[in-house]
Amino acid sequence: MTREEVLQHYRESGALLEGHFLLTSGLHSPVYMQSARVLMHPERAEALCKALAAKICAAMGPKPVDLVCSPAMGGVVVGYELARQLGVPSIFTERVEGVFALRRGFEIPQGARVLMAEDVVTTGKSSRECIECIEANGGKVVAASCIVDRSDGEVQLGVPLFTLCGFKVPSYREDELPPELRKLPAVKPGSRGLK
Repeated sequence: MTREEVLQHYRESGALLEGHFLLTSGLHSPVYMQSARVLMHPERAEALCKALAAKICAAMGPKPVDLVCSPAMGGVVVGYELARQLGVPSIFTERVEGVFALRRGFEIPQGARVLMAEDVVTTGKSSRECIECIEANGGKVVAASCIVDRSDGEVQLGVPLFTLCGFKVPSYREDELPPELRKLPAVKPGSRGLK
């Protein structure tokens, strides 16, 4: 699947938004990718995750991982569908008092090869926190994945990052906002609480 095909899924789903957005990282951006709007369509989720799973298997072999783990909320659907495509179980982490933890009886077998799966990576903060949680619970993160990498390859997670689409979009700290963004009210469409 090409970058343009991925972006077309976002456009057709009304998920490629323009305006002034406050990202979960605390940064501001003129573009927001609302993956939930894409992933609400099972056929789109399947197509995107099938292409991502194929990319992972092409690089890592036919049985690259034992388990997929994703951060809630954004990564849950992607993690589930990637796990289905890879033929392995899927679990997710949740924030407990601001820190990712395993709940709902989820466990990671000691030494299990784990793929961390996200929908969109911007700064990599949630991804790194999820990776730390996986490793603190006995897993070995062998790779990370996302549908869209908003850093277009700049984010380093300490493991290979497989992505379907690099999409470099500017993001700014509040004290660096360009005049055109300052004129618009900031909308916070993400799910993680900011401090």
